[in-house]
Amino acid sequence: MAKDERLLHRMNEGLHDMCYIWAKEMRAVVKDEGVLIFFILVPLLYPLLYSWAYNNEVTREVPVAVVDQSHSALSRQFIRSYDAAPDVAVKYHCNSLDEAQRLVGRQVVRGVLFLPSDFESSLGRMEQTHVGVYCDMSIMLFYKAIYQTATSVAAVTNSRIQVSLSGHYTEREEEISSSPLAFDEVPLFNSTGGYGSFILPMVLMLIIQQTLLLGIGLSAGTAREQNRYRDLVPVSSHYNGIFRIVLGKSACYAMVYAVMASYLVFVIPRLFHFTAIGRPSAILGLLTPYVLACIFFGMFMSCVIRYRENVLMLVVFTTLPFLFLAGISWPESGMPGAWKAVAYLIPSTFGIRGFVRINTMGATLSDVGFEYRMLWIQVLVYFFLTCAVYRHQIIRAHRHAVERIERTLQKAIEARKK
Repeated sequence: MAKDERLLHRMNEGLHDMCYIWAKEMRAVVKDEGVLIFFILVPLLYPLLYSWAYNNEVTREVPVAVVDQSHSALSRQFIRSYDAAPDVAVKYHCNSLDEAQRLVGRQVVRGVLFLPSDFESSLGRMEQTHVGVYCDMSIMLFYKAIYQTATSVAAVTNSRIQVSLSGHYTEREEEISSSPLAFDEVPLFNSTGGYGSFILPMVLMLIIQQTLLLGIGLSAGTAREQNRYRDLVPVSSHYNGIFRIVLGKSACYAMVYAVMASYLVFVIPRLFHFTAIGRPSAILGLLTPYVLACIFFGMFMSCVIRYRENVLMLVVFTTLPFLFLAGISWPESGMPGAWKAVAYLIPSTFGIRGFVRINTMGATLSDVGFEYRMLWIQVLVYFFLTCAVYRHQIIRAHRHAVERIERTLQKAIEARKK
């Protein structure tokens, strides 16, 4: 009976201490401007700015310079068809490639269409002719617009020449001759082929992880700077248990990001009309282990941060690598084995993959079962790793406290002797 009472007393004490730590951490979040910015303002405003930048989805009217050395009826028809396409706009007609190159160098145009002097005469002699396309490769969307438009116009021109030489008598014969194999191009899921619908789901999930790393790291740096011995855990009766510390702090972060993460994954895609066909229940199911994994990952990483400034450098350095390691912008099959192993340590890897498949492709939670299980494994692994490092921090803080008491007693003894 006494043993049960002691157990209940310890459970009640642990729950009380956990609530105390939660309340203290919540007050620290509200009072610390840096933490408040990364927990509230950045998740609120950064997705809006990013979404506005990509709200057009595709590039239109990319400026192009044309060098027409043929000056023939066929070359002018080719240029008119090229200029009529929605993705490009012929802005300059140049006399030489050098002149067009200078325009590209000044970024007045993003590409050059070159038609040689024998463009029409080669076709008249039943010989193959060539069209030169020079693209600014600094932005892949410009390259896509300029090159694909030139390819489409060349295909239409080829069909017209083929029909004119075929000698058929009916339109149906000409249609079959120019296009013997008809096909329909249907982009799955991202029907517009838009860059925003492609990149935004990755960015939203990465924002959750990186802002948690920033906020938790800043909070840990502040706790160390306010401690005399640069310890993460203060010496207090409320901080005597590992689980009460870890659960109390994580409960604070989870409450904040239950709201912020829901805003990011539900409000932003629908506000800007990006592709969002996932079921809310599946998204919430994936979001739960993802946020927990990010929290414990951030708490574990915060134990190595001694100053507030360090976390900023850490997150800035890791953001782009984390994005590439997710295997969406660059296929996982093209990664070396070592980088695949590193990717498995990062919560955003499985969070991004699962969210893209659910939100953009309409997958269910069972369809992303591997990512879902890996996130729960990361929750458990990082939870126990966080408990281990906090246990070390508690022991270290107590050792510093004992050393301080011993020094104080030693000074008192020396003062009495004098």
